[in-house]
Amino acid sequence: MSITALYDVAAPAKLNLFLHITGRRPDGYHLLQSVFVLIDWCDTLHIERRKDGRLQRHDLALPLPADDLSLRAAQLLQTESGSTWGADISIEKRVPWGAGMGGGSSDAASTLLALNRLWGLNWPLSRLLPLGLQLGADVPFFLGGHNALVEGIGEILRPLPELPPLWLAVAKPAEAIATKSIFSSNLLSRSTKAAIVAGLLQSTNDSAQNAISPVDAQSKESEVVSLEQVVAGWGGNDLQPPAQSVCNEVTSVAHWLHQRFGNSRMTGSGSAVFSRAGTGGQPDTMWPADLPPAWTGRMCRSLTQHPLAGWAC
Repeated sequence: MSITALYDVAAPAKLNLFLHITGRRPDGYHLLQSVFVLIDWCDTLHIERRKDGRLQRHDLALPLPADDLSLRAAQLLQTESGSTWGADISIEKRVPWGAGMGGGSSDAASTLLALNRLWGLNWPLSRLLPLGLQLGADVPFFLGGHNALVEGIGEILRPLPELPPLWLAVAKPAEAIATKSIFSSNLLSRSTKAAIVAGLLQSTNDSAQNAISPVDAQSKESEVVSLEQVVAGWGGNDLQPPAQSVCNEVTSVAHWLHQRFGNSRMTGSGSAVFSRAGTGGQPDTMWPADLPPAWTGRMCRSLTQHPLAGWAC
């Protein structure tokens, strides 16, 4: 008997422990290097199969744009697979929009994984990853299912199963930032040297072989860093200076968090900022009670893997 509905499908957000722009392709796409970490701040999707082929989205919390990524993901999968099934996609939106936390991309990835099951496609991850990349640079990471070193334009994933459990304090001002304004800024550095993360030179990922590309261990220009250094705050976010130039509140949030946790860094290309708040069972410092009323924030834990890891192999 086939599955006709999937409820409480998780779509977790992510944070970038660092984010460097290492170059630009001839087609204009920026090349990046980053460590992406899944966190327990999640959207929730409820997806029911339809017999009439129609695709509809229903907003259960915050309203989404008419053509959001989850609906586009369903349309793309339907077109590429030739499936005659449709779906009702209901979304409880909790991850703030325009935060740089990958909320829309995560919704798209969870939609692809859920519909792959509901429509009986049973596509392997290697067939879903190219679709994810068409939807957005962050989508392949959420499909991959693990914390990862991410390179290229987002399609090169090197899993980090040894990443320790982290506590991360996250705050976002009311203002969101348009990604286009960041990547077109004259303040954006596009030539940060790619680093080599020690211990990953020989790593493999059997479940996503087509997404893996070896790090250039021969490059004399590369700095070798340990995963411990990355966790401790190595690197930066090359997108933060242009973001602060168009959104003063990013600077305010970064200052507010730094005062309380001793460190802060913007994530992705959005306006959210995070602080490392500890490792292990409990945060070193509890979430402060004086969050400004117009801001959104919480203490988050990192996830060891995506809740849907293994849904496509």
